[in-house]
Amino acid sequence: MEQEYIILLQKILVVLFSVTLFWKIIKHICGLLVIEKEPVTVLVTGAAGQIGYALLPMIARGVMLGPDQPVIIHMLDIEPAAEALNGVKMELIDAAFPLLKDVVATTDVVEACQGVNIAVMVGGFPRKEGMERKDVMSKNVSIYKAQASALEQHAAPDCKVLVVANPANTNALILKEFAPSIPEKNITCLTRLDHNRALGQISEKLNVHVSDAWNVIIWGNHSSTQYPDINHATVKTTNGEKSVRDAIANDNWLNTEFITTVQQRGATIIKARKLSSALSAASAACDHIRDWVLGTPKGTWVSMGVYSDGSYGIQPGIMYSFPVTCEKGQWSIVNGLKIDELSREKMDATAKELMDEKTLAYSCLIDD
Repeated sequence: MEQEYIILLQKILVVLFSVTLFWKIIKHICGLLVIEKEPVTVLVTGAAGQIGYALLPMIARGVMLGPDQPVIIHMLDIEPAAEALNGVKMELIDAAFPLLKDVVATTDVVEACQGVNIAVMVGGFPRKEGMERKDVMSKNVSIYKAQASALEQHAAPDCKVLVVANPANTNALILKEFAPSIPEKNITCLTRLDHNRALGQISEKLNVHVSDAWNVIIWGNHSSTQYPDINHATVKTTNGEKSVRDAIANDNWLNTEFITTVQQRGATIIKARKLSSALSAASAACDHIRDWVLGTPKGTWVSMGVYSDGSYGIQPGIMYSFPVTCEKGQWSIVNGLKIDELSREKMDATAKELMDEKTLAYSCLIDD
């Protein structure tokens, strides 16, 4: 009997060894079959500036497109920034990012746009003391008209564009006008920074983690007229999920201080740092592209500046921030949300500002 047990045990051990060996062979074969993804070429304009300096390592580390997506980075800046741009290139090389397959640093817009899959337009002309709005708009119209032409002729046909430089909505509109072969749904502007700021304010007010609040909305322009809307937002509390309005239970704060804090957050940071909010803008740009390319989590939406199709009574023909969901590289406006009287008023006010900006931009084109 004892001999039979020994034989049985030997057989079990042989079977276990065989299964383990077989599994290791299968894993090895699968490992050989894993093909590295083709690199995605990402353009960053204004790459020698503050936002570019914060954004580039995030892209190279996989924050924007995922931890298994190789990237080629194209950096563009103006001629006076060429030396600084080359310094940024040296740092990217020195950082030895595993996902970074190549870096191009150039002041030639055609070279920069060659074969680009994703374009993050950070470069623009900032408003300086004593400058009129039309002067700033005129400078940016010229920049985005030229860059639109280069993207249209040299970027990949499915290139996705995110405009960050202010006035972001109208810069994106100009780019769309002068790159007609790029699908209008592929041209967007950044309001995710404002969206993230709104979530941050809610998390601070309720003392919850920022990931425990979702579905805020930024309507309209990336400016001080934007409307941060929490009427459809939810927060996870120790007592379960609640609407943000119910959880905060302070309509006066939500309808006044909360809105102005988000609207003016950029100016507040400049006053504190004596520099713009480069880090949070770079992080928001990564969030925007990542969700657009890889999709938004089920049941949540994000804010993106997109070309208005008339949803929510917003006039078509302007770049306006809406709540969107993303799937398979495409965004869709979330429709059917109830809009109260206060929201309607604020949504229309920011739309009016965008129409005024559009008129001003087109007058610059006529003068050009």
